[in-house]
Amino acid sequence: MLLTISMDPHPLLEIELFVTRFATSLARTETPPAIAALVEPDAGADLTATDEVRAEVRQLLRAGGFKPAGRSKPASEYLVAAATERRFPRINAAVDACNVVSLHSGLPISLVDVDRMNGHALRIGIAPAATSYVFNASGQVIDASGLVCAFDGEGPTGTPVKDAQRTKTHDDTRATLSIIWGTTSLPGRTARTARWYRELVSAIAGATIEDVTRA
Repeated sequence: MLLTISMDPHPLLEIELFVTRFATSLARTETPPAIAALVEPDAGADLTATDEVRAEVRQLLRAGGFKPAGRSKPASEYLVAAATERRFPRINAAVDACNVVSLHSGLPISLVDVDRMNGHALRIGIAPAATSYVFNASGQVIDASGLVCAFDGEGPTGTPVKDAQRTKTHDDTRATLSIIWGTTSLPGRTARTARWYRELVSAIAGATIEDVTRA
C-alpha cells in the first residue's frame, strides 16, 4: 500500500521523502563500497555541510519553540561529530546511505521502517506540549514539545533529532521511508539532497524507490 502524507502549515519547513523497498532483508543487503567510502568528511561528496547550513537547520527546529542543543541537537550534527572522531556508525545499507547523505548535506534525515508504522497515513507538524517518545533500545525518552515531527497513528515516528525506537530499521526490514528535513532558507538544497540520496539508494542491490503521495 502506498503511503500518503499531509503537512501542517510551517514557516520554514521544506521536505523531500520517498519509500525504498528491498529485495531481501537489510541483514542480507550489502552496503555498496561507494556508499561506505563516503563516511569520510572530505570524501568528495556532491554536497558539503557548512556553518550556514547548521545555523539554518537549528533555526528550522526553533520555529515551533524547540531548543536544538546538547542531546537535542539535529541528528546531522551528531553525524559530523562522529565522522570527525572516527566513530561514524555503520549499521545496514539503508541507514548507511541515509547517514552519509545527512553528513555531507548537513540536513537531518529520518529513516522509518514502513511495516512498523501504525497505518499508512502520516502527518507532519509541530509536536504539542508534553509530547515524548522512546528513541533507543535502552528506553531513553526525548521531550519533543515544539519539535517538528512525522506522526503516524500512534504518535511521533520520525523527527530531525531522533527517530522513535518503535519504527527504526532492524535486520528484517524490507521497506523504509526517508524524510529529508530541509528549510526554505536554503533554496534548492533539499531537492539537491534528495536527488543525490536517491542516486545512492538506487545503487543498493535489489532496492527500488517509490514516491509518497502528498495529501
